[in-house]
Amino acid sequence: MRGTRLACAADPARSRGRRLPEPAAPTRSVFQRDRDRIIHSTAFRRLVYKTQVFLNHEGDLFRTRLTHSLEVAQLGRSIARSLRLEEDLVEAVALAHDLGHTPFGHAGQDVLDDCMRAHGGFEHNLQSLRVVDRLEQRYPDFDGLNLCFETREGILKHCSRRHAELIEAGEPGGIATRFLHGGQPSLEAQLCNLADEVAYNAHDVDDGVRSGLIALEQLLEVELVREHWRSALDAHPTLTGKRLLFETIRRMLSAQVYDIIDATAVGLAQASPADVDAVRLCEKPLVRFSPAMREASTALKRFLFANLYRHPQVRSTRARAEEVLRDLFNAYTADVTQLPPDFAERPDRERACADYIAGMTDRFAIREHQRLTGKSLF
Repeated sequence: MRGTRLACAADPARSRGRRLPEPAAPTRSVFQRDRDRIIHSTAFRRLVYKTQVFLNHEGDLFRTRLTHSLEVAQLGRSIARSLRLEEDLVEAVALAHDLGHTPFGHAGQDVLDDCMRAHGGFEHNLQSLRVVDRLEQRYPDFDGLNLCFETREGILKHCSRRHAELIEAGEPGGIATRFLHGGQPSLEAQLCNLADEVAYNAHDVDDGVRSGLIALEQLLEVELVREHWRSALDAHPTLTGKRLLFETIRRMLSAQVYDIIDATAVGLAQASPADVDAVRLCEKPLVRFSPAMREASTALKRFLFANLYRHPQVRSTRARAEEVLRDLFNAYTADVTQLPPDFAERPDRERACADYIAGMTDRFAIREHQRLTGKSLF
């Protein structure tokens, strides 16, 4: 059962509101309403065909942005319930945090940032905010989804100072203020940041082994994996193969979840924030790993970077993905009539092209590239 919400947790009854005020919904809180709008958005549905590490054509069982977002939401809600935070806000932020991701994972973001270097650059977190603030076109009275301040604050996980200044100019004292003057977002946003990291590490271990690019024996170099592999075998001495891998990952996840709950409880007791605004004034996040778990998680990330993300097969696929998106950007900016009318008619040609490409799924980008160039890279 849910306990009483912490005084310093976000409270839907005290939300800082939407940019365009709306009447309250009769049966849902403002954060539940945000979650529902996100789930029904076009950008959310597209996440099913946007990839993490492995591209969509490489197999049906690898994670996508959609399954990742669902895993982050599950982890976030589970931890939020134990910490007595606002679960619906955690779920809304978790489901929306990757809406601005490009096709082909981080390769797509890097290409678009390079292509847009002379036109303001490209940041996927900022793009997620653009999606919910402007690019979704579902309602008669406003562009975007008109989400609450707290949900938008959580979506904007990272932001360059230059972009923060632009946001602040149009929204003084708003969601970008902390990037200019220090401070933190709500506890719920902090939790989503950490749940994102936990989910990433776990499913990239799973997908990496499933793909054959890394072996479980390699992973045993990492203390966090080795510790829970041993505990799985201690409890189940005959366990092998996939069941051993899954049990190891399950135990890793549980250990990280319990560590976050315990370390955050200590941090909250020490800081004793009176309300959510006091949380925002803190210099460091209050939702955290213990120092030992932070070190263990970082070591696992370093291993995955060196052995999975930089694997020759992944790099080869990435190079082709980069070529697809660079060619698309060049083709659209050279001839905007190749864009749909609502993008072609915009005065900001390069940004319109970046918005259109960022919204693509992997397989649509591949099809468009073949249509425009005649090349088949995948």
